[in-house]
Amino acid sequence: MNEERVFSRSEIEIEAAVDRLPEVLEFVESRLEEAGCAMKTQMQITVSAEEIFVNIASYAYAPESGRARISLEISREPKQATIIFTDSGRPFDPTAREDPDVTLQAENREIGGLGIFMTKKFMDDVRYEYRDGQNVLTLKKTL
Repeated sequence: MNEERVFSRSEIEIEAAVDRLPEVLEFVESRLEEAGCAMKTQMQITVSAEEIFVNIASYAYAPESGRARISLEISREPKQATIIFTDSGRPFDPTAREDPDVTLQAENREIGGLGIFMTKKFMDDVRYEYRDGQNVLTLKKTL
């Protein structure tokens, strides 16, 4: 990305464990607040980040544990947040899963898939690739 367009860029690497979620959310929320992100957009990004991190923490390394890297970049033109989740867990493309039928009542739906469905609805772009032995999930949202 053209460096003049970047407002901020930061990254954390953290144990992929559900009890580390507050640190991930603080990382994301503080950067979005610094960028002057609207509350509704911030909520959508935060919910998406929570869903993705919890999935990594719950499934990527199970029953073992591992690490996750979260990179957050805010660009100026267009004003956009890009969050990249990287882990070395088992390969899994959450975007390949068929969206749940949300017209069915909850008890008639299959379990799982609602978090990535919400993420795809909230974010402008969700892309997955398996690169160099790592899952790389990129979320983009115009601010």
